[in-house]
Amino acid sequence: MDLRRLRYFVAVAEARSLGKAAERLRMAQPPLSVQIRKLEAEIGAPLFHRGTRGMDLTEAGQALLARASEAMALAADGVEAARAVAAGKRGRLSVGYMFVLANAMLPRLIPELRRSVPGVDLEFAELSASTREARLLDRSVTVALCMPAINHPEIQVARIGAQPFMLAMPIRSPLARLAAVPMARLQGRPLIALPPPEQDPASSAVAALLRRHQVVMPIMSRVETVHSAMSLVLAGEGLAILPACARLGAPRGIVFRPLRDATDSLDIAVCWRRDSHSPLIGTFLKCAEKAVARM
Repeated sequence: MDLRRLRYFVAVAEARSLGKAAERLRMAQPPLSVQIRKLEAEIGAPLFHRGTRGMDLTEAGQALLARASEAMALAADGVEAARAVAAGKRGRLSVGYMFVLANAMLPRLIPELRRSVPGVDLEFAELSASTREARLLDRSVTVALCMPAINHPEIQVARIGAQPFMLAMPIRSPLARLAAVPMARLQGRPLIALPPPEQDPASSAVAALLRRHQVVMPIMSRVETVHSAMSLVLAGEGLAILPACARLGAPRGIVFRPLRDATDSLDIAVCWRRDSHSPLIGTFLKCAEKAVARM
């Protein structure tokens, strides 16, 4: 059924006159009359009693009027909803984040998002090194906070900050008594490693840091998440070289110390599919930049 024809019907029903309805619709009366007759033919029943006092609705017309008015309201609401979504004022944004960034970013990021897009439904999903790329590619998350950035041809990356590396160790470790740990003191000590998932482990930022300082740390375990690394550190299995923000989620019994003469850092990145055209991504990026600036 033509929505325009329904609008004509509602106008005639409210005005009870073809002439007055035509004036309201800013059209000539004959074509309006033709449209009403076509609507009646489509329904298969008269919608109006045409008399000297005007046009009164038949029972069929009364039944149609209630639903036609509702349909017009729904159509108008649909148009407004579409415009709001296109403008980034409404819709749904699914945000993925890696655990290492949760405590540092989310308490700052979420209030900023709530203020910037109050009409948008926000969802949050924790990502791991092995799931972050797949969750973006299958569109189960719209945008992801990652450390380090994802390296994939279908994924767009915006680097919004960086975190220096620090050494995570048990509080009972002799190195914990130092204000900063010289790189040479790491020689031969066991390492809990977190290689980037998309690359060869030998090309990780931590591996590059150790090579540059000619330090060899035998790898005791390779783990996927920062909280797994800290659990093994707490158990005395080795040391971990982690971004500084990881200390915000560290369990009791683990301390972090800066590495002397090491200025290496790990990028914080916002990642999304290259073919995504959601206007919410730009808003999210601005909010994430503000959150990182306050870390």
